[in-house]
Amino acid sequence: MFGIPGKQAVSMTPKASSQIRKLMERDGHQGLRIGVKKGGCAGMEYTMDYVEDVDPNDEVVEQDGARVMIAPMAQMFLFGTQIDYETTLLESGFRFNNPNVTEACGCGESIKFAES
Repeated sequence: MFGIPGKQAVSMTPKASSQIRKLMERDGHQGLRIGVKKGGCAGMEYTMDYVEDVDPNDEVVEQDGARVMIAPMAQMFLFGTQIDYETTLLESGFRFNNPNVTEACGCGESIKFAES
C-alpha cells in the first residue's frame, strides 16, 4: 500500500526472524501481525498479535522463514522499520528501530510520529 516497488515495508534482524519462526512453529500460527494504536505517554504504542488467518489487506513480509503482517492502518507508520529481538539480564523482547518516530517516552513503550 505505502511501499516502494522491490523494497519490503519492514526488515528483521536474524535474531528477530529466528524468534518469530519459533513462535510460528510452537503453536502453528501463520505469523505475527504488527501495528500501532493510540496509547502510552508519547501517544502511540506498537501492537503484536498472533495471526491465524492472513487478512488480504495486510502487507506480508517474509524473511528467513519468518512472516510478519502489517495492519493496513499501520503501514505508513512502520515503513522502513527494522524489527530486532534483544535479550538482556532483566528482559527480552522485540525492538522496533523505526525511522518515522520523532519522540519516545523514557520507558521505551510508547512513541510519537511527526504531525502530518
